[in-house]
Amino acid sequence: MNNAEVYSHLIASTGEDLNRAGLLDTPERAAKAFSFLTQGYHQSLEEITNGAIFPTDNNELILVKNIEFYSMCEHHMLPFYGVAHVAYLPNDKVIGLSKMARIVDMYARRLQIQENLTKQVAQAVMDMTEARGCAVVMDAAHMCMMMRGVMKQQSSTRSISLLGEFKDNAQARQEFLMAIPNP
Repeated sequence: MNNAEVYSHLIASTGEDLNRAGLLDTPERAAKAFSFLTQGYHQSLEEITNGAIFPTDNNELILVKNIEFYSMCEHHMLPFYGVAHVAYLPNDKVIGLSKMARIVDMYARRLQIQENLTKQVAQAVMDMTEARGCAVVMDAAHMCMMMRGVMKQQSSTRSISLLGEFKDNAQARQEFLMAIPNP
């Protein structure tokens, strides 16, 4: 059974008429959308960073703030979305700035929980740059809390992953946390 057929069965299970004009191509569109939303399973760090690691003599904090991301909750397959703030302390190497956003997107485009997504991004930056430390904060709204369940429209979730010097050095951690916006 292909993905469009799966969506046909799912839609039919609601009692909808798949021959209704508005639904004629919906199974194919939904299958394409789901494929896009989960494309992170078919990407690798090497592919998305594409060799964009460069030597540097600046080993001070590098921070990319407000990287938008969209993901799907692995528990309910509903969206969660927000912003990521990704920082690292270089160890004579830097990564192209756009690659930080690509790393966030690659892991976000998988069925996820925010807590794991945050750690995966931090570990990927550490692995690719061999940084002295990496820190990631993600702020997100979860449709599984807004559309169903407790239905709390203004709720947001902040998750933090601190690796290397950010975990062990209070001054580095404080510099990072002071540099990012509060939600």
